[in-house]
Amino acid sequence: MKRNEIQTIESTNRKQKPAEDQIEFGKQYTDHMFMMDYTEGQGWHSPRIVPYAPLELDPAAKAFHYGQTVFEGLKAYRKDDQIFLFRPERNFKRLNESNERICIPKIDEDLALEALKQLVTLDQDWIPKAEGTSLYIRPFVIATEPSLGLAPSKTYQFLIIMSPVGSYYKEGINPVKILVEEEYIRAAPGGTGEAKTGGNYASSLIGQEEAEKIGYTQVLWLDGKEKKYVEEVGSMNVFFKIDGEVVTPALNGSILHGITRDSILHLLKHWEIPVVERKISIDEIYEAHKNGKLEEAFGTGTAAVISPIGEFFWKNEQLIVNNGEIGSLTKKLYDTLTGIQYGTEPDPFGWRIQL
Repeated sequence: MKRNEIQTIESTNRKQKPAEDQIEFGKQYTDHMFMMDYTEGQGWHSPRIVPYAPLELDPAAKAFHYGQTVFEGLKAYRKDDQIFLFRPERNFKRLNESNERICIPKIDEDLALEALKQLVTLDQDWIPKAEGTSLYIRPFVIATEPSLGLAPSKTYQFLIIMSPVGSYYKEGINPVKILVEEEYIRAAPGGTGEAKTGGNYASSLIGQEEAEKIGYTQVLWLDGKEKKYVEEVGSMNVFFKIDGEVVTPALNGSILHGITRDSILHLLKHWEIPVVERKISIDEIYEAHKNGKLEEAFGTGTAAVISPIGEFFWKNEQLIVNNGEIGSLTKKLYDTLTGIQYGTEPDPFGWRIQL
């Protein structure tokens, strides 16, 4: 076998697929997964598709102790007998950007994309058919060297697992309620905020837990230095429509380079709708709401796609957005983007890949 030829070992014990009305986000997994190993001095090697199974790792593996791990999230979509991926090359590019920040050797992006295509094709029967459903894809890298010395690992595994999913939020496309977090911070300049690494999400859990206790779906994080400027929601980038102009926080090193975020920016510019990336403070959001200029707000991300925001809770005050209803621009963006992803709308940007 050639060094980068992908070996496939098919499962002889196929699992029962969940009923499409009983799919839970990230709870059931397909029959196969992709794996590839890294060894210092040898590089990445042994790419293979194998039956989905637990991993065997040494208790001293560095991923457990020093958080040297990164991940991605994307989806496969079905329209009748057609299967589509949406901008997957951007995910592997971003994975390598995260790898660089966490001192993990870069993967071959072309090989990763080919492995993904083969894996999705093999497990295509797991892609649900019901409206709004898809196959969630989770590529990730973990440090596997069994050593407690604080240094980058000398061995790694790169894996791709997949899970049939419905809506990320129980509200679906209905507006969610967001708590503005003022006590904790998620990331700070010079940190790992723009890398998709597990520690960022671990640090956000306490804020999300506190939000859920008082009936809010997610947390809006402010900057780590002044706790003044809006950054992102726990699992989404965030946009505001203020007095006819769409505003989203500029990428500053502590905000994730969202692929859905980038797609929304492209759509807005394509439609010639005023849009700007800049610093925006929570005080500005409050004043816009107070003056009746905060017209819409929404979050963007692979899991939720676009999630309208119907309320912010800040300083014990409820800021209701658009009467708690989805805005017309948010709805148009959602319909267009999901239409491109599912192959029901034209794709003027060449984002869609058909398998």
